[in-house]
Amino acid sequence: MGPKRELKFALESFWDGKSSADDLKKVAFDLRASIWKQMIDAGIKYIPNNTFSYYDQVLDTTAMLGAVPPRYGWNSEEIGFDTFFSMARGNASVPTMEMTKWFDTNYHFIVPELGPDVNFSYASHKAVNEYKEAKALGVDTVPVLIGPVSYLVLSKPAKGVDKSFCLLSLLPKVLAIYREVVADLKQAGASWIQFDEPILVLDLGSQTLQALTAAYVELESTLSGLNVLIETYFADIPVEAYQTLTALNGVAAFGFDLVRGTKTLDLIKGGFPSGKYLFAGVVDGRNIWANNLTASLDTLNSLEGIVGKGTCCNS
Repeated sequence: MGPKRELKFALESFWDGKSSADDLKKVAFDLRASIWKQMIDAGIKYIPNNTFSYYDQVLDTTAMLGAVPPRYGWNSEEIGFDTFFSMARGNASVPTMEMTKWFDTNYHFIVPELGPDVNFSYASHKAVNEYKEAKALGVDTVPVLIGPVSYLVLSKPAKGVDKSFCLLSLLPKVLAIYREVVADLKQAGASWIQFDEPILVLDLGSQTLQALTAAYVELESTLSGLNVLIETYFADIPVEAYQTLTALNGVAAFGFDLVRGTKTLDLIKGGFPSGKYLFAGVVDGRNIWANNLTASLDTLNSLEGIVGKGTCCNS
């Protein structure tokens, strides 16, 4: 949002018709550039990208996939502010999409509405555009995408679709768009890519875990040449999900919440795949302003003998 809530005020001004789309985009660009510079100055090596959003990252993914409900009258072109904010806030003629809490945080997201007739298409190039934006500023970043399995599990059947409809049946169609996005990012010069799969901390059935394996096996050839990081967060990851995740081929690194994930720490100590990298979450994402640095350092030191210490990886 910016140190002085610049994005909040810019959005409200745009929504009230007091400023233009270009004005809003300029505020957004300045905020992204400032944050990237702060990370460079702090010595951060793996700088995330595509984490900026005008609303929320799940809605950004809905736009990326072209999964716009028909009531918004989208014309299949690159999704702009009109369609994007209509989904988020509604407009004079149609209501907003449903909003719900993002896990057990104080944040919320717009719930995707999906069904068998959704015609997915690569309709928002935000991820690659912001990667190129950072690159033009001399900043090498790691594009971050909501993972395909989490996206589908967090969705709901659209109005008129049977409530028993299996959202994971849409995985092949969704993966086709992810392949296009990944190919674009590779062509733009990305060497790392991060997929957030937060649903892995939930109590998932075997069907969902099998879908996770199938998804990343399907993406493996497209991801070849990239260092792939899969992140979970917010809680402990169950044993079955941990085993499924860390068994994936073609994945260079795994990220876990080790603040609330005390049992996850035990899983890592009990067995972490050789040759892989661990992105250890040792700062509480719910309270980033205060951190027990001694506890964080103790956790990292306890892991060093298991996963090693160093930098990586392929270029």
